Amino acid sequence: MVVLAASICTKGGKPVISRQFREMTRTRIESLLASFPKLIPIGTQHTSVETSEVRYVYQPLEDLYILLITNKASNILQDIDTLHLFARVVSDMCRSAEEREILKNAFELLGAFDEIVSLGYREQINLMQVRSVLEMESHEEKIQDIIARNKEAEAKEELKRRAKQLEMQRREQQRRAASGGGGGGSGYLGSGSGNMGTYSPVSRFEAPSPVPARNTSPMPSAARAPSFKGTGMKLGSKKTKQSELLDAMGSEAVVPDELSAPTTPVPSHTPEPVVAKATSTLPVVEAESVHVIIKELINLSLKREGGLNAFEIKGDMNLQVADPSLAKIKLGLKPMSSDFGSELQFKQHPNVGKLATSGDRVVALKDPSRSFPVGQPLAVLKWRYAGKDESLVPLTVTCWPTPSNGGTCEVNIEYELENDGLTLHDTVISIPLPTGSYPSVTSPHTGDWSLNASTHSLDWSIPLISTEMRSGTLEFTVGGDDESTFFPVKVSFAAEGSLMGLGVASVKRADNAEDVLFSQAVTATTEEYLLV
Repeated sequence: MVVLAASICTKGGKPVISRQFREMTRTRIESLLASFPKLIPIGTQHTSVETSEVRYVYQPLEDLYILLITNKASNILQDIDTLHLFARVVSDMCRSAEEREILKNAFELLGAFDEIVSLGYREQINLMQVRSVLEMESHEEKIQDIIARNKEAEAKEELKRRAKQLEMQRREQQRRAASGGGGGGSGYLGSGSGNMGTYSPVSRFEAPSPVPARNTSPMPSAARAPSFKGTGMKLGSKKTKQSELLDAMGSEAVVPDELSAPTTPVPSHTPEPVVAKATSTLPVVEAESVHVIIKELINLSLKREGGLNAFEIKGDMNLQVADPSLAKIKLGLKPMSSDFGSELQFKQHPNVGKLATSGDRVVALKDPSRSFPVGQPLAVLKWRYAGKDESLVPLTVTCWPTPSNGGTCEVNIEYELENDGLTLHDTVISIPLPTGSYPSVTSPHTGDWSLNASTHSLDWSIPLISTEMRSGTLEFTVGGDDESTFFPVKVSFAAEGSLMGLGVASVKRADNAEDVLFSQAVTATTEEYLLV
């Protein structure tokens, strides 16, 4: 059977919507629809009528007609079955079969028509499958809305936390200023004088008494800057906060501008916390004349007790052809597991043929005479997975806070690589900390750590996670006994490989099936990766 067009028209032959599956001009389809009502025999109950060129298979739809225009050699029984599916789709998507309702849902109806018939031939699909395909976009939009709302809520909570922290700093500064102004300045400056009513002169550049060390190794006295530089005495919490931060970090720390002051360089000791690198260290693939770039984006939410809240993978495949003589090619994809089912959805470029539902999957142009563009990338394939398959989780993270009786909490963090087909680079695991508390990290541990002052969190950086180095631990102690303070734990990384196992197995010429030398870069990165 060959379906030339699927249309909905009025009783007078005025087209409401029409989808052509073969090359037809607008004038031609309007002429066919205008002549259709005149051909319907009066007083009969036939559902088809023929002319010398085409066949109309139709069905009344209240005040409208829904009809298929086919060639005369088409199987009329299959055409009638296809027409019934079209009618069920219209009834399912529209509240009533009125012209205004049809026009209101025209875009969705045309999309459904394309799922039923492709290039004039009926697809093996039913109403439930059509509904599932059309609802995919709305489901994706809901996920994006949820992510946007979560980010907005996190931003509001962060603003509240920062405002509370600044208020605490202001009160602490006022309290210390009041205690210093009451005649106890000599005790605050650590001069050793016992006089409470007078102030004992202190040398201009004498360092204040050291704050008790929070790390295993005390900081050298040279690391502490003078309490004041101008005339008179400068009271406040800026220097004290910086000293606490340096004591906690034991090295160069990331401090905001309001906590920074001109100090002498702080000598580092082992282990040395470092700031996470901003750039990825993924290896660079040398591009051949035919180069394939595969990228996947991961959105994942893990439960702290185990299991998944949400899991989504979005991927795309871009093809770059540098040699015009290799523009007519076809890509053979690697075999994939059939366990994904409808949870894995594919979308291809309009000029690219549909992928086979089973067997070998080939990416090639619909028209073999055409060529792929040269010198510019083309997104030939996109896919999306939304499911609860825990075997696809690339990295599991466990955060185990253990409160003690002394008002502190011992936190154990552990990660483990679950996907042997991936190599993770520049992994950063960020653990929130209680307000005003600073961690004391137990040595030895995997990777490096640093204190992120902007979010008041401990950032644990691991340069490389592979099958040879698949797990690691970090243990630290911090003030506070509320276990929920340390969540959500945020994870970011850039990985070599595909979570879905997608890749190009071969590239051949479209005309003689000759093998073509190609290169491919397959990566996966995180958009939002949480342990909540």
